[in-house]
Formats: sequence, C-alpha cells, structure tokens
Amino acid sequence: MKFGFSEEQVLLQDNVNRYLRDNVPLDRVRTFADGGTDTDIWQGLADMGIPALLIPEDQGGIGLDALDAAIVAESLGYHVTPTPFLGSTVMAPTALCLSGGDHSELLEALATGNKRVGIAFGEAIARRNSASVTVTNTTLTGTSLFAFDADADFYLVADPNKHLFLVDTNAKGLQRRHLTTVDKTRRTVELSYDAVAAQCISEDPSVFEATLDIGRVILAADTLGAAQNMLDQAVAYAKQREQFGRPIASFQAVKHMCAEMAASLEPCRSMVWYAAHALANLPQEARLTACHTKAHLAEVGKFVAKTSTEVHGGMGFTDLLGLHYWFKRCGSNRQWLGAPELVREEAAALQGLT
Repeated sequence: MKFGFSEEQVLLQDNVNRYLRDNVPLDRVRTFADGGTDTDIWQGLADMGIPALLIPEDQGGIGLDALDAAIVAESLGYHVTPTPFLGSTVMAPTALCLSGGDHSELLEALATGNKRVGIAFGEAIARRNSASVTVTNTTLTGTSLFAFDADADFYLVADPNKHLFLVDTNAKGLQRRHLTTVDKTRRTVELSYDAVAAQCISEDPSVFEATLDIGRVILAADTLGAAQNMLDQAVAYAKQREQFGRPIASFQAVKHMCAEMAASLEPCRSMVWYAAHALANLPQEARLTACHTKAHLAEVGKFVAKTSTEVHGGMGFTDLLGLHYWFKRCGSNRQWLGAPELVREEAAALQGLT
C-alpha cells in the first residue's frame, strides 16, 4: 500500500513553506515574541486560502480534510509561526460544522481570516487549580485557564459536561487576562466569566471529542515540524562547528545523537499522516489514533528538542541562535489539550484497559 501526498497536497506544502520562508524569518518571530502582532502573517496566509481549509465550499471555504490541515501545521511548526491556525482554522470550524446549527456568517468570516475564534477546552480535559466553568441557562460563570489566542473575536468554550459554547469577546461580564508561558510564539489568556451570555453550539459530547481529536493531531503535526527544524539545525551546525581541527559531525558521539534523533522522528511523520487520514476516513480508529499520536509526538518532540540543543553545546541556549523558540514550542504542544500521561490514560480507557 502506498500512502503519500497527492500532487495538490505537495503543491500546498511547497506554497506554504515558500511563503513562511520568505515572510516569517526568525527576526519576524522575535518581533512577535517581543509584543508584536501576527496580523500581517495571518493575512498573508488568508490570501492563500489557509483559514478556509476545513470549511465547506458552500460556506465560503475550500472543503479539504484533516490531512491537508496537518500538512500546513507541520510547516507552521517548522517555522515556529505565530498564527491562530489551531483555533480559527481547525478546531472552531470543526465544531461549528459538526454542531448541525446554522453558523454560515461566522464560518464565512473565518474563511476570509476576518474573524478569529480562540479555544478554551482546558476545564473539560483536566481542570487546573480552582478553575471551572458553570453553566446556567447558557450563562457562563467561572474561569477558563490557558485559552488559545489572546486576540480572538470569539471563544469556543467547553464546560465539564463537554458542552460547547460560543462567547463573544465583547460580551458583558467577560474579562481577559494575558498569561505568561514559555512559548512566546503563541499567546494564551485567562477568561473570567461573570454571568456571561453565551451561544450553545452543541450539547453532544461526540462533537467536543471530534474537535479535541483533530486539535491533538494538529498539535502533533506542529511538533513534528518544530522537531524536524531542530534536527536540521543540529546537523547543519555539526557540519560547520570545528573542534580539534575537524567538524564535530565527524565525532562518533555526535553522529549517534543525530542518528538517534532522525530514527526517532522519521516514523512520526507517517504516524501523523495516518492519524489525520483516520479522522476523515476511519472514524472507528480516529479517537484512539489521535491519542497515541499526540502522546508519542510529545515524547519524541521533547527528546529531539533536548538532544539538538546538546549538539549545539553552549550556543544552543543563546537567543542569538534562537533555538529556544522551537524548544519551547515543543514543550507547550506537549501540554496543550492533554499531557502525554493523561492522553495515554484516555487511550487505555478507549481500549477497555482501565
């Protein structure tokens, strides 16, 4: 069986990589990390149709599937691109389309990149501290921690019962407080609800689960891209850095480190592809495969980030090199939407092992 990209998917990957290479160099990422905006980056991707990937054609979108989104996510991770891709392009359109309601106006705005939807799923996955969301007649009270996208126009909020609600950022009683995390390429917020009016999107837990699954696969693809870049940087550095009159790439210890990274990372690519394929074509395998892929990429990403930094020696920790942006991206992806330990527990439950 041959499993690979179509010509159209290869073209999509090439075009996205070309745009990011030309428009999102490391200095542009630093500008965002220092408090800048990602508006120009997102507008450029919108001009290419990226926000419309998963939105049906009759809603102004392109109507592609999760594998196409994973292709884009890998490229975004490779270039540590600051974008609202996870929420606005992937998770929000998935939930809105599966809900069965009429969300044409918002979907069309998402497809053009004119509106952004953040994600606040933490309290439905694993509650932190005293944060929780209470719902009374579609009115929200409580707190959501580490919601994605500080610049969103709406938030898709999940309560502990796995019901989904859409909250306008201008709604009375809603407060946003920026949170500081290690990953400076994406911004998160704490959402505080004081009797905030919300629109109920779905009370079906399967809609929440399907939205969570595709989010986890996309994060895994992002980690794959970030880890691949770190490996590429480590190999390039080892070839040009000299010690004792010869490149350190000629030393057996460094060879082994790079070989182990490559051997660990390469199988992950087909794993991510298959997980994304399963979401659209193998519903009976989708949830379990998404869990395994998220957990495994989290571990491999951590290993590659650590090892590639070690290959660089002391230079690996400097801002001049900027390797830490990819390191922290892998670290934050590991925790978002469920740490590997939690996700493995979910996978065990799906298989009847707990």
